[in-house]
Formats: sequence, C-alpha cells, structure tokens
Amino acid sequence: MRSFYLSCLCALLSILSARAQELKSPDGNFILAFKLNNGVPVYTLQYKGKTVVNESKLGFELKDPGSFSKDFTIKATSTKTADETWQTVWGQQKEIRDQHNELLVQLTQSATGRALDLRFRLFNDGLGFRYEFPIQPNLRHFTIVNEVTEFNLAKDYKAFWLPGDYDTNEFETVTSRISEIHSLIDKAREPMAANSPTPNLAVQTPLMLKSDDGLYVNIHEAALVNFPAMCLNVDDQHYVLSAHLTPDKSGNRGYIQTGSNSPWRTIVVSDDARQILASTLILNLNEPCAIADPSWIKPVKYVGVWWEYFTGGGSTWQYTDNQDITIGKTDYKTLTPNGHHGANTTHVKEMIDFAAKNGFDAVLVEGWNEGWEDNTANVKEHVYSFTKAYPDFDVAELHKYAAQKGVKIIMHHETTSSVTSYERQLDDAFRFMVDNGYNSVKTGYVGPIQPHSEYHDGQYMVNHYLHVAQTAAKYKIMVDSHEAVRPTGLCRTWPNWLAQESARGTEFESFGGNRPDHTCVLPFTRLMGGPMDYTPGIFEGNLSEYGKSKAKLSTTLVKQLALYVTMYSPLQMAADLPQNYNKFADAFQFIKDVAVDWDNSYILEAEPGDYITIARKAKGKEEWYIGGITDENAREAVIKFDFLPAGKKYTATVYADDKDISWQVNPQKYTIRKITVTNKTVLKQKLAPSGGVAISVKS
Repeated sequence: MRSFYLSCLCALLSILSARAQELKSPDGNFILAFKLNNGVPVYTLQYKGKTVVNESKLGFELKDPGSFSKDFTIKATSTKTADETWQTVWGQQKEIRDQHNELLVQLTQSATGRALDLRFRLFNDGLGFRYEFPIQPNLRHFTIVNEVTEFNLAKDYKAFWLPGDYDTNEFETVTSRISEIHSLIDKAREPMAANSPTPNLAVQTPLMLKSDDGLYVNIHEAALVNFPAMCLNVDDQHYVLSAHLTPDKSGNRGYIQTGSNSPWRTIVVSDDARQILASTLILNLNEPCAIADPSWIKPVKYVGVWWEYFTGGGSTWQYTDNQDITIGKTDYKTLTPNGHHGANTTHVKEMIDFAAKNGFDAVLVEGWNEGWEDNTANVKEHVYSFTKAYPDFDVAELHKYAAQKGVKIIMHHETTSSVTSYERQLDDAFRFMVDNGYNSVKTGYVGPIQPHSEYHDGQYMVNHYLHVAQTAAKYKIMVDSHEAVRPTGLCRTWPNWLAQESARGTEFESFGGNRPDHTCVLPFTRLMGGPMDYTPGIFEGNLSEYGKSKAKLSTTLVKQLALYVTMYSPLQMAADLPQNYNKFADAFQFIKDVAVDWDNSYILEAEPGDYITIARKAKGKEEWYIGGITDENAREAVIKFDFLPAGKKYTATVYADDKDISWQVNPQKYTIRKITVTNKTVLKQKLAPSGGVAISVKS
C-alpha cells in the first residue's frame, strides 16, 4: 500500500511539474508561464497577446556539486498580490506605487534532494524574477560556474548595446540588429583605463531593444548584492540572450551561501517608449530604505575644480612633477610645486565665492590630497592618502570659509582601483570628512583592480561599492561613485548613494567627443538602474579656445541646458568654468533655477536614440521644468502642458536653439522668450541638429 501511495504522489508531482503555472499582471496585459520540461525549469512572457520571451531555460551550473538546472520537480507553488505606495527620499517622483502579482515556485532536485526556489513578480510595466537558495541540510556553500538564465527573443530586434566587458561601461552605444552585433563588436571596443572583454560574443545590461512590431524591451537586473554583475551572451543566429556573470580571474562566477538569493532579472516592456522611461519596476524590486532617519540626505547642485583639468588649459591634479612618491614617507613640503596645481586654497575660495553668489550647494575639489603624482602605475597598492592634503590646500581655512558662505565642499576619493588600501583608510577618511565639514564624497576607480584577481563588475567589487555606501551612511555621508558597477536600484535602500557615473560621461567630450545621439540613448540604458552623475552644462564647447585640445562638444548650448531635465540625477553639476557662465549669464539662469528633486515627472515624447522630452514638477514648489533633446537630426518637439493644474496661467521662459544652427555650426546661439501657458497649451518648438529646448514654468 505504501508503494501505491508513493506512486500516486510521484504521478501527481509529475502532472504538477508538466502543467504550466500562469501569472498575470494586475492590469492583465502581461502573462508569465512557468513549467518544467522533463525536469528543466522554463518560462515564457507575453504582453498584450504578443510573445516577448519564448520558452527560456532557468538555473545554474555549479562547480560542486554540479548541475542546478535540471532534474527538478515542483514541490509547491504559491501566489500573492501587493499594492502599496511608498515615499521616496528623493527621486523623479515623490511617491511610487508598488503593485504586482507574485508566483513562488519551490523546486526539488530529484536525485540530490537539493532545493531551489524561483520568485516571479509581474508588474504593469514588466517582470522581475530571482533565484532563492533555501537553507537545507545537503547544501550550504557552492560556487557558480555559469548561470543558465535565457531570454529567448526569437526575433532580430534593433538593439542599443555596449560590448561585454568586465571592467568598463564607458564605450559608446552601438545601434544595430542583434544579427549584426558579431560583425560590429570589435569596432565597438575602445582602449580604456581598464579593459577586460568577454571571451565570447556578449553585451552589457541594461540592454534596450525594439521589435519590428513596435515592442520596446529593456533587460537588466535589480538589487545586485553579493553577486557578480550580469552581461548577456548573444546567439545572433537564433536571437537568444543568456546570462553571463562576471567571473574572478580564476574563472569562478560567484561564491554563494544558502539562505541568500540572486539579484532580480528584469524585463521592462511596453508598446510606448515613454513607458520604458517611466518604469519604476527596478526600484520596486529593491528593499525599502535601510537608513532609519534619512532626513540628512539632500540632493545637491554643485560646481567644481574639475573641468579645467580636461580643457587643456594647464591645470593639474598633481602638486609636483616628481613621481618618486611614497605615501607616508615623502614630505611634500620639500618638493618643488609645478605651479599648475588646481586644488589650491586661493582657487578653491574663488569657486566657493562663485557657488555662493549663484545659489549652488557645493564645490567639488579634485586633486586636493597626496598621491596624484604616481597614480598610473597600477602595480602600487598604497597610492593616496585620504587624510593628508597637499601643502597649498588649507583644509581648516577652507572649512571655515565655506561654512561662512553657506557652501559645502565635496570630498574626492580617487582610488585608482587600489581597493584594499582604500578600505583600510575608509573609516579614517570618513572621520576626517566629518571633522572638516564634508558631507558628500565622489569616489573613483580608474584602472585595473587591486587585488589583481578581481574585475570592476565581479562579486568582490560589487560588495566593495556597497560597503563604501553603507559605511558612509554611518557617518551621514552621501556618495557619488565613478567607474563602479552599473546601478541596479540600490539607491532606494541606501539613498545616501546619490549617483554613479558607470557610463560614458561628459569628460569624454574632451577626449574626442560623444555622438549626438548619446544622451538620447542613456536614459533608456544606463539610467534604467539609477541616476547618473553626467556633469552637463558645458557652454564653451570648442576646447581649442584653451590652446591645446581640438575637441568640440557634440551638442548645442541649449541641449546642455535640457540635459538637466532629461538626464535625471539628484546630483547635478554645472561643469563648465565660471567665466563661460558669466559670458552667457542669461542662459546660465536656467541652470541656477532648475530643481534637482521632484514631486512628479511626465515623459512627453521619447524614442530611444532619437529624441526625449520630459517635464518635471519641482518638489514642494509650483514650478515645472521641461527639457527636450534630439540626435543629429533636427526635429519639432510637440510639448503639451496638460500636466499643469487646470484653470491657472503660468509664465514659461523658453530657452531655444537659434535659427539655422546645429551642434557643428554656431552651437552657442540661442533665443530666450517668455510666453503665457495653461494646461491647454501646446507648444511646437524646433530643435536644431543635436539641439534642445529648456523651459522653466512659474506662476
């Protein structure tokens, strides 16, 4: 009799495993289906009756004890729903609704008895799913060799992609069919401070896709914690993408303990490109704010001792030209200064004065600390001191001077990727900041990682970046990380992690330029995971004016204004030199006025790589700001003001490209006009090639 019951149970489990488990989004537009194909977990995803993801495999291959992707049965399934609204500390909107349906599938591996759970959450803007590794008697620690997760598109989508690399996210985006990636990927790679290309055909996430039948699909990940970052292998003949985890240099992809889980794999889908930019799925998949009282965290608009290092005008990060430096032993007072050091007390006071006069919150100062002379060797572990200033940078005097002016100084911690040295100094560095009035820091990770066995996007470094943000929170310090792994929405959990670079920013304009479509792509790719410190606001785009560089900006001046709205960040820099803002004082007014924190955002027009128009309401104010940008093609933006309250009139100040200009011809010419608008107003505004429009709306 006992064997009869066991046979019945096995038969029941077999039927349960073969039958597809379905989950619908709250609005019914998405349908997720999960089942086992002869013990192999697979899923499909549909949107409005169209297949987005065809049958795709799930699971892992482990170093020991082997496969974690087959021979499964379904132990149990459960569903639940959620619908709540949470308050942001800062963001593109004050409140975010988290409405989703959830399916939990608990799997058991037949031969080993090992357990693996799959949790799916279906929102009105897409799907998130993750692997959960329950605590179990026969599995405690394991090493990942490969993640099997597939995204079987089965269509030759138009893709906006970066070549797969473990160390840099700073390539230019390539736009092509999936089938064309193989022929273009070698040309897409550029020499960087650190390059580690994937050995096979792969691209980075966030990956933006568009189908011929009008579907927009974005693939990324959320809540990347204690796990390597994911690239995507490309099967360019069958249009199947699959997970490619960043390894360490031993080839292992991740070291995992049961009782933990993977990041969420995310698929945002719409038939309207505007809804991709409006998606809150990635934020909703992250944990709530972990800081008990985040009231000290404030968005920042700043200027800095920074752009002058890139213009070719002669300023340097280094105090001296002597490269024979040993931190802790070299006495800088005995060395001859080079006479070009930018981070000196007198110059920083000038920047503090400029910030105070024009209403900016802070001044970033790069090159203030000992160690810059010998920062390119990439074999030296102890490169910088983060508590000792150069002789011409008076920390105490500048602390006092900035406080008198109501301005903060932003600390700079360039590590040159000497991670162990930075971690040893971290608490001392943050105490030094607190003692001297600093409440925010820009970190940098230029060059190959030390320890040399690690990559920028591997599990070790993913843990490091989060450790820095968590440690900073203990000292009430906000963080802006450059050259770090691309963001995955962790700013919800740790809102003191204000922004990241992790992409090709404005500095590349001085290295030879960014393409005109660059900032029309980034909101659909890099910014899907979180805000970017893009450093816009360059008014003098012809760098030959400074005597050395021949680089020219790839935008009009007005497009630089519009980026403050289209490139969302709670940390916005007016990156150009003060004399250029003084020269164009009427245009500079928009940068002085524009908010950095918002009650709401409205995506008015959008097409990846082509154009974006966004309106935002300033937090707690009856003010709105609009930014519209285009690629190398001129266009007419159609701006509807229906987001304004009904029955009221407002004054809109319109900053626009002048007639017959482009990013190549007279890019600094613009017009400013005032018009009266209501919620019924529709403005048709011409944008020059790689041009823009910026509008402030006030009562």
